[in-house]
Amino acid sequence: MDMKSWADGLIAADAKKALPVLSFPSAELLGVTVLDLISSPEKQSDGMAAVAARCDTAASVSFMDLSVEAECFGSTVRFADNEVPTVVGGIVTTMDEAEALAVPQVGAGRTGVCVDAIGRATGLITDRPVLAGVIGPFSLAGRLMDVTQAMLMCYDEPEMVHVVLDKVTQFLTGYIAAYKAVGANGVVIAEPLAGVMSPDLAKEFSAEYVARIVAASKTDDFAVIYHNCGGATIQQVDSILATGASGFHFGNAIRMADMLPHMPPDVPVFGNIDPAGQFRNGTPQSIRETVTALLEECSPHRNFVISSGCDVPPGTPWANIDAFFGAVSDFYA
Repeated sequence: MDMKSWADGLIAADAKKALPVLSFPSAELLGVTVLDLISSPEKQSDGMAAVAARCDTAASVSFMDLSVEAECFGSTVRFADNEVPTVVGGIVTTMDEAEALAVPQVGAGRTGVCVDAIGRATGLITDRPVLAGVIGPFSLAGRLMDVTQAMLMCYDEPEMVHVVLDKVTQFLTGYIAAYKAVGANGVVIAEPLAGVMSPDLAKEFSAEYVARIVAASKTDDFAVIYHNCGGATIQQVDSILATGASGFHFGNAIRMADMLPHMPPDVPVFGNIDPAGQFRNGTPQSIRETVTALLEECSPHRNFVISSGCDVPPGTPWANIDAFFGAVSDFYA
């Protein structure tokens, strides 16, 4: 699939299809737990196909399970039946540990499950792009070092942070290549931890490494969409744009109407209905009102494509999800 043409088509369309990050709620459609979903390539791909059959999205997007890559490196992960997995503690605390950190083979841990799932999904979903989800380099380094310690180490031990970042960037580049090899049309690279940094730190410890991944991965046939749901993204806009990503996805910590004037008009920009406050905990009526208001405010920017602000969480009522799509359809009608 020509993803450059796909992006151009999104911008040119008068009636735009939404692109929420919508995979975890597929567990309800399949009648399985979140733990079942994340453990099985068949259930992951079947879930993506079930969502695609129900929702007229611009692309099919895999979930943002930001524990997968850290677990592959050796981190401890806490699992529960119906919650998104979380990383517990850090495994790199010293320069010696950073230098000894081994770069795992793609396929280790659950990375093999996720790659197999996307390969299977590309055979089930043929009417739109299939996008895999991967974590960003600083967000992965933060999980390996412990999030709080990683932020401090940017000041106290920057060389150590760069050692870890070099290794995770090497791994992520290979991981994305594996997705490309099984037929994925692109990835959404989630870098939320960078969204709380100063512009200078975000440039040095995040954007420059994202740019390396984008340069190695992006082609006209393979899109790399950058996601950052932090509140400092408008201040970081110069380095975010310098990543060269195919598109940009922002969370509800910012006002989209404030971000859009900073974005190039020939690149799609996605966001940013609150995934917890509205999708999971809102009502069909509140969703409709919020979606309509956001579209009215942002649709004068032709490159704006409405989405969730981040991954729609498990347990989200499908009545709310259906209301989201209904409101988008009604607005453009």
